[in-house]
Amino acid sequence: MNTASSKELVLVLGGARSGKSSWALRHTEKTYDSYLFLATAEVSDKEMAERIRLHKEARGPKWGLLEEPLRLAGALETKCSNVDAVLIDCVTVWLGNVLLKKGAERAPEFQERLLKALAHRTQAITIVSNEVGTGIVPEHPLGRQFRDLAGLLNQRLAALADRVVYIVAGIPMYLK
Repeated sequence: MNTASSKELVLVLGGARSGKSSWALRHTEKTYDSYLFLATAEVSDKEMAERIRLHKEARGPKWGLLEEPLRLAGALETKCSNVDAVLIDCVTVWLGNVLLKKGAERAPEFQERLLKALAHRTQAITIVSNEVGTGIVPEHPLGRQFRDLAGLLNQRLAALADRVVYIVAGIPMYLK
């Protein structure tokens, strides 16, 4: 493991199917000796089950797996200390889970806990997040609320991060 990056926080942003998860996997595998994939998605239908299966297949057997759709901060604080690096994929799916299961009024509380856990991390963390603010304005209030919360969370994550990488068409652009 590269000791200079032993507690590095990397934020990987991009649109849907931009290559952000693939970049984050490769980055983690080439930089660290042991790593854990912290998945936020849940199986909700056959299509999502297939997406999750393909994600698992893309990772090799060296990857540990922890599935946590809501309590990311708690997972980081108590279940991830035995690896050099954690890859969270993805924080916007997690935010959607929080919004739908806990409500918009609780979203700030969950975000604050996550940001605090990230600030006090004991290992390197790479976070994958969707850039949702470059498309059309969502038609429905819930969509607009999600877009706004995700945009603000991405800003706060970027401010906290040591590095920010924006992926477009599989090509990384290093912003920070």
